Amino acid sequence: MSRLRVYARVARVLLVVALGLSMALVFGLFERLGVANSMVRRQRWSRFFMKRLSRALPFRVTVHGQLPQQPMLWVSNHVSWTDIPLLGMLTPLSFLSKAEVRTWPVAGWLAAKAGSLFIRRGAGDSQLIRKQMGRHLQQQHPLLMFPEGTTTDGRSLRTFHGRLLSAAIDADVALQPVAIRYLRDGQIDPLAPFIGDDDLLSHLMRLFANDQGDVHIHLLKPISCHGQERAALAFAAQQAVHNALFGDVAQPARPRPAGELIAA
Repeated sequence: MSRLRVYARVARVLLVVALGLSMALVFGLFERLGVANSMVRRQRWSRFFMKRLSRALPFRVTVHGQLPQQPMLWVSNHVSWTDIPLLGMLTPLSFLSKAEVRTWPVAGWLAAKAGSLFIRRGAGDSQLIRKQMGRHLQQQHPLLMFPEGTTTDGRSLRTFHGRLLSAAIDADVALQPVAIRYLRDGQIDPLAPFIGDDDLLSHLMRLFANDQGDVHIHLLKPISCHGQERAALAFAAQQAVHNALFGDVAQPARPRPAGELIAA
């Protein structure tokens, strides 16, 4: 692929990011003026931004399953930063992110304005973030977290940590397990993972220097949290995602436009 075309694709992503920055500036202005700025509005505009960012990325997206009709705690495997726009385009959502994201240039500010919750892993603030998550869910705002705690190369699944799943038990909402799978030429995509010391610009250049990859997002059967222990919930969610990724998975469906749902 010509270098000029690669640069044009990267420029398109940067234009979408500029759109996100302008939206975040508006939210910041609302805050300064004391204008009511509900989480519903933040999530709705976040989805608007995520859909446009997803369309600028070099992926064909197929979504299997049905979106939940009730607010839930979404739990997904984690392969790349691209998971966030690809999942965030599906429905209005907030994300649970590691605290370091808040300090990232541009991305951290956008995440904060979109209503993300942040946690310092190992800093002893899990009880505080659990309460924040519980309030968020009780107010009928869907929330997504990556219980592996880090990204993988897409070839394996790490242990799902159950500590923060207690928020779903407290709020009496179900878990929505999600499996996201990146493929290239029918095999696990080696370009999509964002791991190790990778940096965002290099990753974008690598993605855009190649043809489109395929992404399959599986919205799995919700798991009731009623009367459950958090460890049992974590195990059930991990097994469901593992089976979707590495078990007897049906033949890939015909790719659809980003955001269009098809039955599993």
